[in-house]
Amino acid sequence: MTTFADLTSQLRVPVLASPMFIISTPDLVIAQCTAGIIGSFPALNARPQSALRDWLKLITVAREEHDREHPENPSAPFAVNLIVHRSNNRLEEDLATIAEFEVPIVITSLGARTDINDAVHAYGGIVLHDVIDNRFARKAIEKGADGLIAVAAGAGGHAGRQSPFALIREIREWFAGPLLLSGAIAHGDSILAALAAGADLAYVGSAFIATDEANADPAYKEMIVGSGASDIVYSNLFTGVHGNYLRGSIVAAGLDPDNLAESDPSAMSFATTDTDTKAWRDIWGAGQGIGAIDAVLPTHALVERLAAEYAAARERICRL
Repeated sequence: MTTFADLTSQLRVPVLASPMFIISTPDLVIAQCTAGIIGSFPALNARPQSALRDWLKLITVAREEHDREHPENPSAPFAVNLIVHRSNNRLEEDLATIAEFEVPIVITSLGARTDINDAVHAYGGIVLHDVIDNRFARKAIEKGADGLIAVAAGAGGHAGRQSPFALIREIREWFAGPLLLSGAIAHGDSILAALAAGADLAYVGSAFIATDEANADPAYKEMIVGSGASDIVYSNLFTGVHGNYLRGSIVAAGLDPDNLAESDPSAMSFATTDTDTKAWRDIWGAGQGIGAIDAVLPTHALVERLAAEYAAARERICRL
């Protein structure tokens, strides 16, 4: 069985690019993997469900072609995110497709289930479960997850309230397995800080919205470039789960970002149809780390920038 260490041993920089709703598509994942970091996408981004098989074929073939042409610089593995919430009416079909392609890493969210973990383990895959506190972390491991993604305060999209230092320390008190950290990481210095705090990899999302390959409105990308931490609003109105969103997109939707209503978490739904539309599709998620993003770049250029910053940070710490 392939181990987490096997999958991460040759990364250009210790990063797993987080799966982002609408944003993450094969173009972005392929660019991330061939640049040397783990790329990922939510299974629900592939619509209709039958498109998931096409996406996985496309990513598999592109990585194989890259590896043949660049044996000295093989592509990184990729991951698919499964929403395990009871409202996801295509979960079983998506899981079967993922198993067919033996996706190396599966990221589970909004629910930990032993049967999902067992199905991934059956073909040799690894399950990482995202959590916002220590209690959920323990439950995930008890149900068979191989590793954890600590989604701390400041992360883009659905995010927790706890400091990354507090959350990762509590988990490391009892868990020695694969652990990733998410929360305002958009610079090489922050990647090194995540590792110094106890993580194995940094989980980076919002920085990749402002890339050429991201499936995002150009205005969204420019808003990422022009915004900072003070432009992020934390609310559960849009999905029923608390998350971080760009203030400018909330204003553009005709809402007051300082006076948003509270949503009923029980109304959260990830059910989809072939013609599904989201009421809040123009509310744009982002994390507090976007102040480090000052231009829209090709993905490979962003990864090179992160790698250079990370190397410089390591050298600086070694000198100290």
